[in-house]
Amino acid sequence: VQLQASGGGLVQAGGSLRLSCAASGRTDGVYAMGWFRQAPGKEREFVAAIRWSGYSTHYADSVKGRFTISRGNAKNTVYVQMNSLKPEDTAVYYCVAAWRRMVLSSISSSSAYDYWGQGTQVTVSS
Repeated sequence: VQLQASGGGLVQAGGSLRLSCAASGRTDGVYAMGWFRQAPGKEREFVAAIRWSGYSTHYADSVKGRFTISRGNAKNTVYVQMNSLKPEDTAVYYCVAAWRRMVLSSISSSSAYDYWGQGTQVTVSS
């Protein structure tokens, strides 16, 4: 499975970006897809995820109300619309996908995901 993320870039504070991610190589049975991020000198952290069954969405507290994750019409495609961006959102954003079922409490855990994309840089200037 390969995850191809795109859409990162440089934006001013208050601006918006939309990240996209498409999975290839295995198209059936995905359980959830989502995004993590890692800022320089910081640990990787959960951003958002969406479960394929029921379309339930989950967000980190730091992005609630500003970011929206959604599924695409194409199989195994996920987006995150990022609005009201802040300098602290600056990070490399990684697309993730899980084929294993997980308990809800694990959806924000990096170990719950089977595949990771290469990362796309998001830089928010003040």
